[in-house]
Amino acid sequence: MSNQVVPTKGNLLATKKSLELARTGFELLDRKRNILIREMMALIDRANAIQDKIDKTYEEAYAALQMANITLGICDELSKTVPVDNGLNVAYRSVMGVEIPMVSLEKSPTSVVPFGLYSTNTLLDRAYLKFGDVKALTAELAEVENSVYRLADSIKKTQKRANALKNIMIPRFETTVKFITDALEEKDREEFSRLKVIKAQKSS
Repeated sequence: MSNQVVPTKGNLLATKKSLELARTGFELLDRKRNILIREMMALIDRANAIQDKIDKTYEEAYAALQMANITLGICDELSKTVPVDNGLNVAYRSVMGVEIPMVSLEKSPTSVVPFGLYSTNTLLDRAYLKFGDVKALTAELAEVENSVYRLADSIKKTQKRANALKNIMIPRFETTVKFITDALEEKDREEFSRLKVIKAQKSS
């Protein structure tokens, strides 16, 4: 790049400005990357906690369902009375320009069960409520895991841009500034020497 630039004061000022912008851009990208990494690490911790909770709740739900099946017979017909849930909603929030999903699930009233109380027992009620908890936790986990994926993708892109500035653009601008500065200084020395020669010739 330096070999293609005419060493003028105008080009020196323009290159210095570009160098300053590149350094500022790198600092901003580095700050953005650090913020995104902190956000992602917090979400990973949250995802692990939710996963542990889901595992435990699933275990309790299946244990309750197994007991209900033992006491009531296979609850296949009763399970068909459970309505399809359409209460899942997704909105988005922005973290440093990254669209992060916010998943919400409309809660069904826990006091109301879809099957008749006469032909069931509390074990089935417990299984129904536990699977409801699993559903809510799964929605929360989906939000967190999708957020982690989006953040990781953005971090990768931000890192790539920051590396390009740090390892390619900034050194290139620095080399050009040095090239122009050295050329202008050499030109000034030549001009000074030429003026000295002219002055000496006039004096003789």
